[in-house]
Amino acid sequence: MRLTLVFLFLVFNSVVFGQYSSADSLRGGYGAGRDWWDLTHYKLSVDFDFNLRTLYGTNEMSFTVTQSSEKKILQIDLQQPMQLDSVVLYSQNKRLIDLPLSGSKKIGAAYLFPVNLGRTIKLNEQFTTKIYFHGTPRTAKNAPWDGGAIWSKDENGKSWFTVACQGLGSSVWFPCKDTQQDEVDSVEMNYYCPADLVCVSNGKLSQKKEINDSKTLYTWKVNNPINNYCMIPYIGDYVHFSEIYQGEKGPLSMDYWVLNGNEEKAKKHFVDAGRTLKALEFWFGPYPFYEDGYKLVESPHLGMEHQSAIAYGNKYKKGYLGSDLSGTGVGLKWDYIIIHESGHEWYGNNITTKDIADMWVHESFTTYSETLFTDYFYGTEAANAYCRGLRRSIKNDKPIIGQYGVNIEGSGDMYYKGANLLHTIRTIVSNDTIFRSMLREMNAVFYHKTVTSVEIETFMSEKLNMNLKPIFDQYLRVKHPPTLQIKQKKNETKVRWIKCNKDFEMMLITDHIPYLITTKWSTIPSDLTFDKNQYYFVKGLRK
Repeated sequence: MRLTLVFLFLVFNSVVFGQYSSADSLRGGYGAGRDWWDLTHYKLSVDFDFNLRTLYGTNEMSFTVTQSSEKKILQIDLQQPMQLDSVVLYSQNKRLIDLPLSGSKKIGAAYLFPVNLGRTIKLNEQFTTKIYFHGTPRTAKNAPWDGGAIWSKDENGKSWFTVACQGLGSSVWFPCKDTQQDEVDSVEMNYYCPADLVCVSNGKLSQKKEINDSKTLYTWKVNNPINNYCMIPYIGDYVHFSEIYQGEKGPLSMDYWVLNGNEEKAKKHFVDAGRTLKALEFWFGPYPFYEDGYKLVESPHLGMEHQSAIAYGNKYKKGYLGSDLSGTGVGLKWDYIIIHESGHEWYGNNITTKDIADMWVHESFTTYSETLFTDYFYGTEAANAYCRGLRRSIKNDKPIIGQYGVNIEGSGDMYYKGANLLHTIRTIVSNDTIFRSMLREMNAVFYHKTVTSVEIETFMSEKLNMNLKPIFDQYLRVKHPPTLQIKQKKNETKVRWIKCNKDFEMMLITDHIPYLITTKWSTIPSDLTFDKNQYYFVKGLRK
């Protein structure tokens, strides 16, 4: 729902609605400060002071008007303790007005600037807002989960910096339109760094320029839509090697940036990167960012799906820091971070949810990419075992879909329960050709787009020619899966779904034979074996 003038009045007065504040609504919503303009380009410039741990910079934020009117509210997001210094509005390189900080209303991370040009702001008119800022960004306490800036040292004592800010938002370190709903079409990032270090970022390196004996400018450009939280600098004592992957869309540049001294073990270990692209292109379609290349960049934290510049911190171990999340041994055959974070290039980066409440679309499909990778290289039996093994980490604590409009995620079950939801649907489909075709078409139809959960749910139902709504409603919007109640007699077995939505129904796969089971009793043969690849609870004698 768009913010009305009445709601803006309430927002300006910091009224709290229920358990969420107006700051939450501004951070997570898409109201009157955001809904009238569409991002087209960022030109971000940042100077990093490692001694003071302070950033100084500008962000030129270009946009196109999507709603005409006399007056508008422009929302710019920047989290404390970072500070806005000044904001200037341009049109066709002509300076129009300064947007005074004294005239803005600050609520949480949001600065709300009244925009009055003394004339109608026209549909499709283009503007650029140049924002000056500085400050010491929040430090991450436990990156990437508790995000922020990461100031570190490598094993050789050299400075090392990056940011992890998914969910928290990139406004933790630079001013922006901090919402997943509007991805900028392209980006230029100019980073001024210590001369003895290297700066790596998303996309392609456009320029490296020595400013003086102590400082070097790195310019990186992204030519595809990208979400704010994926725009990340990595600054450290990096060395580089590369290879070319011959993919579905032709040659793809694969670049690896690792800390000085780690290049030899990285060359052996990063073989999983090419294998990952081979498997995931098979299942999902072409890698979505050929123009910007593919990078693994060593990071001081575990990992993150920064588009075309994946953070890698798995310490060159198989599995998840040397452990198998499934408990089956299958997960020790490959590097979890390489497979998982690369999977996000399709789900999270190519297909991005408008609201993080729907983040299951990112994490469920990406967690399931681990199963699909395993299937491609080690066979379906190993893949099935791996996916079922992930169930031991499911909590069923709350719904997977979170609260809309307030920047709130749902349950962490979006990972392992979400993957088992997809595995359940695949089991019901019982045809990998159809299931794979659906996944590939999904990445083509929603190529470089932002989506809602309902759009993905509807697409899957239509492409698989199945009514999946009862299944999605139960697994995503209720905290627990359905329970299959069983009553057995000598010659027959009766089953029904309980502890579920009243209209719930789902195929029960038994010896490759599907039975549509509802909340009413159904009779099935007693000698059937239930397919263990469907995820549900059982009340009765067997599963």
